[in-house]
Amino acid sequence: MSTARTAKTSDAQPFDFNLDAVQAEADLTPWRVHWNGRRWEFRHAEELDVWGLVEGAERGEVGATIGIFKLALGEEQFAEFRKIRMPQYKMKALFDGYKQHCGLGESEASSDS
Repeated sequence: MSTARTAKTSDAQPFDFNLDAVQAEADLTPWRVHWNGRRWEFRHAEELDVWGLVEGAERGEVGATIGIFKLALGEEQFAEFRKIRMPQYKMKALFDGYKQHCGLGESEASSDS
């Protein structure tokens, strides 16, 4: 990561930190889930837009979870995903599995490949 004070931008002004040069430390492989006879692809949590995550968090724990899935699936996939009845126990297992895939915590969820 470059943080040189002598670096220049296109407007010739110095900067202290080059955020453009920052790369993800995690493997950002999407997480693929089979549900209701279909394959769903969730973007890795490290790739999600932080501003969208903040908006979801402002709506509490459930709002944050739904916000994460909305961002991870994308608008089109999420609209289709929402049409399927989702029991709470399945949502919990889904979220636990997603967190484990993204390195955000332990999961008790199992997968049948």
